[in-house]
Parts: sequence; C-alpha cells; structure tokens
Amino acid sequence: MVEASWSGGETGAIAWTMSASLEDVPRGGEQVPEVTSLERAVRAWRELSPDQRASAVLTAERPVTLADEPPVDRFVGDAIGRLAEHLPDNDAGG
Repeated sequence: MVEASWSGGETGAIAWTMSASLEDVPRGGEQVPEVTSLERAVRAWRELSPDQRASAVLTAERPVTLADEPPVDRFVGDAIGRLAEHLPDNDAGG
C-alpha cells in the first residue's frame, strides 16, 4: 500500500474532506470550477470523458504528499488519476 499525507511531512491518510476545486471541465457550456471536497472532486474526475480528464485541473486546499512525490496542491490530468488510486473504498464523499 502506498501511503500519503497532507502537508506537515507526516505519513498517513489523505485529508479527503479538505476543500478542492475541479476546473477546466465544461459545465453547461461554461468553464465553471466546482468547489467541493477533495474526495468528491476526484470522484467527479473519474466520471469525465478521457478528453475532459486530460485537461482537468484539481486544486486542493492544502498540499498532498503521495509516496515518492513532492507535496503539491495542484494536479492536472493523469496526476489526478494517481490521486484517485488512493480514494477510500466508500462512496460517501466529504
């Protein structure tokens, strides 16, 4: 299992309830960012078409550290997919 954390340098769980925005995804003909929890933003990204996934930008409230990667608060395209690999098993959202 790969471990991850939100800033602070500790290894542990990702704070899936922190605020995040999913941007560069058309909504009703407009490019309106969706602000929600990190978990819901990543789950919404998974529902997009491959073209939309590639251009989507996810910005988290705080940096997230995935194992062997520097902490970042902005994920683009496939980087969101790496974050999605760590989603909790439930679909409750935050």
